[in-house]
Amino acid sequence: MSNDKQQKWEACYQHADISSATPAQVLTQNTHLLPPTGRALDLACGRAGNAQFLAKRGFQVDAFDYSSSVIQALTDFNAKAIHPKVWHSEKDSLAEQHYHIIIVSYFLQRDLFPSLINALKTGGLLFYQTWSQQCIDQSGPRNPDFRLQQGELLSLCAKMRIMFYREEGAQGNPQQGVRNQAWVIAEKA
Repeated sequence: MSNDKQQKWEACYQHADISSATPAQVLTQNTHLLPPTGRALDLACGRAGNAQFLAKRGFQVDAFDYSSSVIQALTDFNAKAIHPKVWHSEKDSLAEQHYHIIIVSYFLQRDLFPSLINALKTGGLLFYQTWSQQCIDQSGPRNPDFRLQQGELLSLCAKMRIMFYREEGAQGNPQQGVRNQAWVIAEKA
């Protein structure tokens, strides 16, 4: 990652308020699919809303992010079930068959999907929520490279069993539902 991008993310999280972080809706609206306990990964964790949500439910959670500022804030937050780590997707790898749950929200690196799937234990679940190119407003990144094409998330998870998928685009009443995003929950067979 370029130095400019690193500086951008460090500035974004320099004064991160970990205590006010919120989990992704794909996770909160589908908690009934979670196993009772296990090991989880909150990848590109940001302020670690997903990690905190899972830790409160008894999971041991690795929280990985590129920003050392957010990882330091999370370390200072001192949640015993959360294990923060600075992680660079371009050079760091994920442990194979290590996680029962992986959650990724608002981060897209297409070539990382095989590693994500490989990092799940058999029967493990991937919860993924990010921006879609089918959008009704200006929320999310402007660069289409960081937004999914219609149906792309399904293609990226094609080797998995799809348990839940949501991508509403602009159909119907755009003031209701989930817009600008695609969600998936997929199980490693």
